[in-house]
Amino acid sequence: MNQQYTIAGLDLPDINPEDKLNRILSSALEKTNGYLINKSTSLAHYWDANYFNLDKVQIFQDSTPAEQSSILQLCNLGILEEAYFIEKAGMGYMAKMILLAETISERMLYGLFAADEVTHFSQISSFLPTPKVSYNPFLDLLENVVESEDKTVLLFVLQVVLEGWGLTHYRSIASCCQNPHLKSILQGFLQDESRHHATGVTLLENRSLGKSSQNIVEILAMFLQMVQLGPQSVVKAVEQVKGHLSKQDKINIFAQLDTETHSGSRLKLLRNLIDLPNAKNILENLEMKGSFQPLKPSQCVSFNCS
Repeated sequence: MNQQYTIAGLDLPDINPEDKLNRILSSALEKTNGYLINKSTSLAHYWDANYFNLDKVQIFQDSTPAEQSSILQLCNLGILEEAYFIEKAGMGYMAKMILLAETISERMLYGLFAADEVTHFSQISSFLPTPKVSYNPFLDLLENVVESEDKTVLLFVLQVVLEGWGLTHYRSIASCCQNPHLKSILQGFLQDESRHHATGVTLLENRSLGKSSQNIVEILAMFLQMVQLGPQSVVKAVEQVKGHLSKQDKINIFAQLDTETHSGSRLKLLRNLIDLPNAKNILENLEMKGSFQPLKPSQCVSFNCS
């Protein structure tokens, strides 16, 4: 697939300061409480070690202040980059849903939702240097799902499950953010994300999942496995700064991060999101696969998530 033309648009080039459209874009963003992207040249520590449970990790505690700062910077960058690419993909997704709308009310809603995503993308972009697209299993899955032509799959996976998941995630990072400006922006996302999620739930209420069910199960099984594997990005950040970690080192870090509790609470939330009246067979299939069971630290290391 030619990445230049994907709906998600993760590889679309960043804003060029010399682009003559920027004056119009800036004016339009002002009307939505957004602003023209003015990227930060450095990255602050918006979330501290406690947020990532690094205060419980011995190798982190034994590191020099400079190493600790570098690990935290990578973890912070991970949160912001993921939000950046999710909102970037959201613009393409909402535009697609405008075309798939079956009523004028639905088309109007998705038009408004597209504007939400533009505003979120502009706001989050100002807090990090220009991100680069690198392999991320979640973003890879997201990009592939957005390309689906099955509206039922799009609604269930992206708006019911992932928007519902995102609502909790944004609430968490907003509440723990140490920068008042970014905290306020993230809190501002919540009402929009709630509306996006509720629309997906409403549109699915009287919709037969039918032949879409198996595809939904396969996609969600892949996503749930990523959650089962615990805070891989945190362990990767530690290794990136400290150098090669042995298998036992990684097991110890996952254990100290309390990965089973970390994953278990998230899997419980996702199970509740999936548990819709017309989706019992999807839930049962995922339960049969063991998709809601968190993995032990040793199992988290056994998978290659690089």
